[in-house]
Amino acid sequence: MSTQGPSTSSPSSPFSTPRWKFDVSLCFRGEDTRNNFANLLRTALKQKGVLVFNDEKIGRGKRIFREIFEAIEGSRFAIVILSRNYASSTFCLEELLHVFSCRGETGMKVLPVFYYVDPSDVRRQRGTFAEAFCKHEERFNGDKEKVQRWRAALTEIANLPGWHIEHGNLSESIKSIVEMISQHLSSSFTSITCNFIGIDSSMTELFTFYSNFKDNVCMIGICGMGGSGKTTLARVFYEKFHSYFEGSSFIANVREYSEKFDLLQLQQLLLADILEDKDADIRNVYHGVNMIKKRLCQKKVLIVLDDVNKLDQLENLAGEHGWFGLGSLIIITTRDKHLLDHHGVHKIYKPNPLNSGDALKLFCLKAFKREQPDEGYMQLSQDVVCYANGYPLALITFSSFLLGRTMDTWKSALDIFKKFPKKEIFDTLKVSYDGLEDMWKEIFLDVACFFRGKMKDQVIEILETCGFDAKIGIQVLMDKSLLTIENDTLQMHDLLQEMGKEIVRQESREEPGKRSRLWFRKDLFHVLMNKTASKTIQAIVLDRPGGDEAYQHIESYSKVFSKMCNLRLLIIDNVHILKGLNHLSNKLRLLDWHGYSSKCLPSRFQSKELVELELQFSKIEYLWRGVKYLDKLKLINLGHSLNLIETPDFTGVPRLETLCLSGCINLVEINPSIGQLSKLTVLNLEFCQSLINLPSSMDGLSSLENLILSGCSKLSNLPENLGKIKCLKELILTGTAIREVPSSISFLICHGCEKEIFKSGLDSVHHEFENSAVVKATKIMRTYDDSNMATEQDLDCLAVALEFTG
Repeated sequence: MSTQGPSTSSPSSPFSTPRWKFDVSLCFRGEDTRNNFANLLRTALKQKGVLVFNDEKIGRGKRIFREIFEAIEGSRFAIVILSRNYASSTFCLEELLHVFSCRGETGMKVLPVFYYVDPSDVRRQRGTFAEAFCKHEERFNGDKEKVQRWRAALTEIANLPGWHIEHGNLSESIKSIVEMISQHLSSSFTSITCNFIGIDSSMTELFTFYSNFKDNVCMIGICGMGGSGKTTLARVFYEKFHSYFEGSSFIANVREYSEKFDLLQLQQLLLADILEDKDADIRNVYHGVNMIKKRLCQKKVLIVLDDVNKLDQLENLAGEHGWFGLGSLIIITTRDKHLLDHHGVHKIYKPNPLNSGDALKLFCLKAFKREQPDEGYMQLSQDVVCYANGYPLALITFSSFLLGRTMDTWKSALDIFKKFPKKEIFDTLKVSYDGLEDMWKEIFLDVACFFRGKMKDQVIEILETCGFDAKIGIQVLMDKSLLTIENDTLQMHDLLQEMGKEIVRQESREEPGKRSRLWFRKDLFHVLMNKTASKTIQAIVLDRPGGDEAYQHIESYSKVFSKMCNLRLLIIDNVHILKGLNHLSNKLRLLDWHGYSSKCLPSRFQSKELVELELQFSKIEYLWRGVKYLDKLKLINLGHSLNLIETPDFTGVPRLETLCLSGCINLVEINPSIGQLSKLTVLNLEFCQSLINLPSSMDGLSSLENLILSGCSKLSNLPENLGKIKCLKELILTGTAIREVPSSISFLICHGCEKEIFKSGLDSVHHEFENSAVVKATKIMRTYDDSNMATEQDLDCLAVALEFTG
């Protein structure tokens, strides 16, 4: 679903793509027309469902002029009422200049009304206009160009077709103006719906749902990422159906207005729209709530609250169903699903991304002014559409940029888009990011830069290692439409990911070493080779080598990490440190260095925050000498480190839960201090082919559940006191030289064995056949045949329970 111009709430780039907030802005000299013609015209327009900006509703203050100018920028029409004293107001003249600026930039239509003045007097600045300019020339004697611009603007507007009001034709003129505006908006509405791909089904779904609540009050939330078409869908629905209701109000950009003004003014706007009462006396927000309840509880109303981002906005504008009459419909657009859940809306509708066919059609309507691309542009168009990935705002923005450009520009455009996201898209998406708490921002940036497409549980574990409340944070990001879960993996829209990466790039556009995160191998190569690392770097996560071979193997010197004192996350591979590594950040929480090239960890490395240490396929000979206090360390994985000879002293890692030494074929000794690891649950020694025995202190592994010894071909005995490990669930002995199970094992349940297994001293036999497989034992000796004679057999057994004597 998309539109010709999805509305956004970002005010930062008003001219890039027309985004109409209002149908009409009235520009007039208040003293001459506010209490007569201007008010009559405004009322007549609103009665026809035309959305008119009213400067009286935004209050007074220093920023009122800027608010009026912004309203003009967001209006389809500017009706300029030229009265006798119009030219005496410098603000009116500056406003007129802005109107013509918008006319050129956005295509806004300018309609003059000559209110009891002769158009020729306006054109030539005669009469009261001449008198006004005499004063201006005297006052602005040093800025004659300004005065000349005002004159030119009056001359230009006097040459436009409009209405000349004189001799009591007021009502006829108002009727003519309203009819012309209504006809044009009706035509525009038809044009929008034609180009709003998929709108019919969306509108039907919303209206059908509302129809089920015709005797009640219905609240519908439209939720999605910024620029996905939420506001446009709500606006088109409002335009089409508002006449079905006794009163209606479309409050655009609630988030933006709430930041600039207070909710009291939005309450005034709501009541003024529905009751046609601009003078509602609301003393405070609580009084406003009571007035809305009292004045609207018997009215069937249609209210759209657009771009809501805080619960108090809903609570004070549409707090409960009982505030409104039966048959009322309240539509709320937001990026935050949690707000809708909390407010108890009846339905949450999420605009779907456009499929490739509809996306191409929309793109072509904007880029080529027809539904198919020009000859030779099909593949280029499909590439752009693929990158936009069904996102309406991107399709609109890209097509507007490419309209009329050469084919060479088209060919390079997509790379430019990927490297430097268009400002309009970036600003729109960043609104959701800016509204996050600091911890959720960090999680979002980590996912965008490192973990998109990774398994959810794995990422949660890594983020929690970094001290984040990852489960809550991921749910918050999902509620904010910044993240989705697909097949248990974390996913986000391509443009959201690019936005996240751009936020990091903006930390230092030219120097990667001054950014908080590094994910490109070439950026890390730059930092290491040019020694530009800094304390700003928090995380480095590289995928496995690929692409440009120049960056597949990176070499650097030993001090390269010394400046990265705030590094908390390091996941890299094939980075070779010449002459050994002498420094790592003591703030590291996760260290995963595939192919670590030094023979040991730096002697001064003592991170009390380290939770996981993974150095697979490393050149480690020993991890550390003596005792190293790593109080929070839970996992050590040195798998396939072929040079490892001995394990370290484990005295300083009391919280270790997993120790993986699989494939360490030269490991000959397990340090006896392993017996102090009372929290260790997994010990993997698979294919430690040089290991001859296990330390007797292993009986201290009181939490051990999984002991994997398969492939330890020289291991012939198990510690006799193994039976003291009460928690052991899995014992894998395949491919070992073990011939006997220790006498402390008194009970063994096997699965998949054709013969019952006995060991001397066993009083009973258990033989079960179930699916679960927790213990693999290939050579268990002394099995008995029917004659009670012991024979040696090779059994491939799957045992699921072990009981031990104490």
